[in-house]
Amino acid sequence: MDADNTKQAAPTGRERIARALGHEAVDRVPVDIGGTPCSGAHVSVVANLRKALGLDMSEPVKVVEPYQMLGEVAADLREALGLDVVNLPGAKNMFGFANTDWKPWRTFDGTDCLVPAKFNTEPEPNGDILMYPEGDKSAKPSGRMPKGGYYFDSIIRQQPIDEARLDPADNLEEFAAVSEEDLAYYEKEATELYENTDLAVAAGFGGTAFGDIALVPAPWLKDPKGIRDIEEWYISTLTRKQYIQDVFAGQAEIAIKNLELIYQAVADKVQILFMDGTDLASQNSLFCSPDAYKELYLPHSRKLNDWIHAHTKWKTVKHCCGGCEPLIEGFIDAGFDILNPVQTSATGMDPKGLVEKYGGRIVFWGGGVDTQKTLPFGTPDEVRRQVAERLEIFGGTNGFVFNTIHNIQCNTPVENLLAMFEALGRKI
Repeated sequence: MDADNTKQAAPTGRERIARALGHEAVDRVPVDIGGTPCSGAHVSVVANLRKALGLDMSEPVKVVEPYQMLGEVAADLREALGLDVVNLPGAKNMFGFANTDWKPWRTFDGTDCLVPAKFNTEPEPNGDILMYPEGDKSAKPSGRMPKGGYYFDSIIRQQPIDEARLDPADNLEEFAAVSEEDLAYYEKEATELYENTDLAVAAGFGGTAFGDIALVPAPWLKDPKGIRDIEEWYISTLTRKQYIQDVFAGQAEIAIKNLELIYQAVADKVQILFMDGTDLASQNSLFCSPDAYKELYLPHSRKLNDWIHAHTKWKTVKHCCGGCEPLIEGFIDAGFDILNPVQTSATGMDPKGLVEKYGGRIVFWGGGVDTQKTLPFGTPDEVRRQVAERLEIFGGTNGFVFNTIHNIQCNTPVENLLAMFEALGRKI
């Protein structure tokens, strides 16, 4: 018998991710770049990586998430890097318009890229760039990129608060019933990705994150009502608890109805749901105590997770930057399967300690290399050493998907990116 015929075929990316999410042994640690809105790379980074790998540069890289200016990780780049996850993008982006009808644009650092047709910006006298909800310049701007900057910041458009008229329904405006148009879009995209790739499909369908501070200002709405100022929102979690609870309860009810319809459209062609991006910790401490998490957030997240796990095969992601270790037990109790981005540089987030306490109970999606110091400012050898160390600590059957800690930032040396993939065993 031919020896080659006795060898088992290597698992597909989809199979590899499934095994990692099931805390099973895998042939190698699965890798994600670009599978979620918190595991991608700035458009300039994607462009530089494509150039270094000798990939087709006849067309500039598309900006698929304008708020963070994330570049498209296209099929040829996924193949060249041996990635295991592909993203099913939302029907609209953070500024409320679809990624269609691409046009040329240039970033402050000189990167030529493509942006959607409704990416309609206006320069300020000081050189800042303004962005508009739904691309409508007749509305008040909802985003600002400072001169020389790389990303957009939300512009707070908080209307004066009248306590007597404050209505939780105002903070539920964006959580409407999913449209037939969006359902058709999700069905089409999920089918194409499932049938035309062998990768795990990750998606986020909106309305499932409770109090995500990136979403509170609602940069996609032309006239947001309710509590939209970031500081005011955080204060309200203490001073207007019933209001916040009413918002979350209403949001959860809408979310489950939408998930029922979305699941009918995409079924198990989707494997991973990026469900909750609410940050609850800073670099050095929490800004939500474990007790507050259990009171405000956990019941609503558990309600969604219980429905998802009872009716689908999806695995759910809880994203939380910073030193969130004291909250991880609560994330597990809430039913989350995956923790991202595993910010190992933050207080209490030592990789060995995390594995000892939570290995096998929640999947670590991230933590692969530090994007604050090592990847942007270290040497290629330092990058290789840290990646090898993280593979050793997080690997095995603990449940690990390699990703940088959050998105790869602009100005990251391409030599360090190549070193990262070399340490992952890629021949590039």
